[in-house]
Amino acid sequence: MHILIVDLLAERQAFGREGVREILAPFDSPTVSLWSPHVTQRVDYEFGTVVEQPVDADLIIITGSRRNVSQWEDWMDEVAHLIQTTTVPILGICFGHQIIAASLGGRVTRSDENSALVTEVSYDDGRVVKALFTHQDHVVDAGEMNVIASSKHCPIAACQHPMRPILTVQYHPEAVSSVIEKALLLGEMSAEERLQFNLDMPIINMTDALVKPLQSLE
Repeated sequence: MHILIVDLLAERQAFGREGVREILAPFDSPTVSLWSPHVTQRVDYEFGTVVEQPVDADLIIITGSRRNVSQWEDWMDEVAHLIQTTTVPILGICFGHQIIAASLGGRVTRSDENSALVTEVSYDDGRVVKALFTHQDHVVDAGEMNVIASSKHCPIAACQHPMRPILTVQYHPEAVSSVIEKALLLGEMSAEERLQFNLDMPIINMTDALVKPLQSLE
């Protein structure tokens, strides 16, 4: 399998490199391409191939970002075009969730307050899971996407396209304890910020959040 990561935290070691490593964990030795249209310099991940533009792949995964869909930048047009024109499955996480909705007729707005917490997410199929959120932009109109999960602070917490193999989550299934602790160690997160996330409780992971649901669509 060839996976194209639209790698929008490539400037960070923990949330970038270690986060992408966790995103890829459920897949069996995939070929990985890393596309980061938002930066000219990036962390050396020591895995994957850095590409300057999208390449043909079997799956596209769009990561989180420090940038904001509500504050649109020119490079986001390239990502939107990829979303609109590709015929392969897409998974979106946080920023990925937002830009997919915005590119498919939806709308994203910025909240007055940042949300950083572990909280319950209720799915339409009856599942209730714990998930880690850190975001200030919110999808307020999912466009072509169907809303399939919500949380108390985030009514549009997960989406699925009715016709295309596209799944998105506002939360971070890749933000497992090892990634969070690495961020703390590397100074990408303060001790005070770390206290916002209660990881004593199990949170939903990449496999259960996106990979298994995608497999059920194929």
